[in-house]
Amino acid sequence: MNVKAETTTNPFDLVKMVLALAVLLGGIVAYYWFEDASQLLRVAGVLLAVVLSIVLFMQTQMGRELWEFIQGSRVEIRKVIWPNRQETMQTTIAVIGFTIIMGVFFWLLDMFLSWASAGIVSYGGA
Repeated sequence: MNVKAETTTNPFDLVKMVLALAVLLGGIVAYYWFEDASQLLRVAGVLLAVVLSIVLFMQTQMGRELWEFIQGSRVEIRKVIWPNRQETMQTTIAVIGFTIIMGVFFWLLDMFLSWASAGIVSYGGA
């Protein structure tokens, strides 16, 4: 049983998240505001704003929980048994074959339904 204790939130977490969002939005606004500046400088400014926003967000409780989740996900990914090349190719060929078969089936079904509906419409109008 996985019991997690209630964590108390820091009142400054909301301030940090709002500040992180403001820095991110400020970087985006600055990109368009300084349109006469070099493209390289504007992109560097946006990247700097993104990095600062991430750093600010990671200082919050939600950011720390996100980091713990990412670390746990990396551990779980290492446990996965990935298919080898032969299994991947066999599955890909099976999916392509099934797709072709279903495509032909629906094409034939469409042809039949078109023929049947044309017969019904022309029978009623003749």
